[in-house]
Amino acid sequence: MSRTLAAATPTLPSPAAVLELFKPITWFPPMWAFACGVVSSGQPIEGRWLFLIAGIALTGPLVCATSQAVNDWFDRHVDAINEPHRPIPSGRIPGRWGLWIAIIWTGVSLGVAALTGPWVLGATSLGLALAWAYSAPPLRLKRSGWWGPAAVALSYEGLTWFTGAAVMAGALPSAPILWLAGLYSLGAHGIMTLNDFKAIEGDRRTGLKSLPVTLGPRRAALLACAVMAVPQAVVVALLLGWERPIQAGIVGLSLALQGLAMARLLRDPARLAPWYNGTGVTLYVLGMMVAATAVATLGGAA
Repeated sequence: MSRTLAAATPTLPSPAAVLELFKPITWFPPMWAFACGVVSSGQPIEGRWLFLIAGIALTGPLVCATSQAVNDWFDRHVDAINEPHRPIPSGRIPGRWGLWIAIIWTGVSLGVAALTGPWVLGATSLGLALAWAYSAPPLRLKRSGWWGPAAVALSYEGLTWFTGAAVMAGALPSAPILWLAGLYSLGAHGIMTLNDFKAIEGDRRTGLKSLPVTLGPRRAALLACAVMAVPQAVVVALLLGWERPIQAGIVGLSLALQGLAMARLLRDPARLAPWYNGTGVTLYVLGMMVAATAVATLGGAA
């Protein structure tokens, strides 16, 4: 019997299990922000294809994948109860391979970033540091409804936007690009808060102090809506100041439509948060690209 069990237990993770650990579906948000950075730089793609490919790999299959591996490793005990089918608790990634994969992928990410220039290396290093701080003790920022969403928002939106612009410009991006990356990163804190609505009961039981748990669903939803709306209003004002009235109007219209969706969300935040993620958040990210096109002709490097 023991020989049969030993034979059935893998000693190495399969490629399919590793890919599942990396959660490719989560790569889209940072890769979209990276695309916004590329567009906002205003730089031609010709002659920078290798840098572009490296940047895409960094934001999705490397840094974001690393963050998923780190999170699953340090959540393995909780996942053994709530999601026992996940690669680590199910044994498809055996032993300490989950940790080793996270460490190896961190090193690969830093190596690729180093080849693309100091600004990208700096952004990548900060993103990786936040990924580890979010999930790993002693910081484990995910336990806080303030610091956890802030870390994810900065990593998924601001740093990846910065990376896209820096990859194309080969230098520190211009002030307008930094403003947009920072503002949309701030607004993404609200998106992350809405994502926490799906795990209110689980967070209560495990002691995670998400904002829906600590503030209650309605107050948390009100805060999330304000955090998403105010930065976009500032973006509209900046676009007008930069003499980009058409893009300012489109972003303003997007914000108005989000306002209508927010009004519906607030009727029943716990039930309607997933609906809003498919409607209001879609409008939010489309506005990001519109704003990116607006600054593309303002100059990509500081």
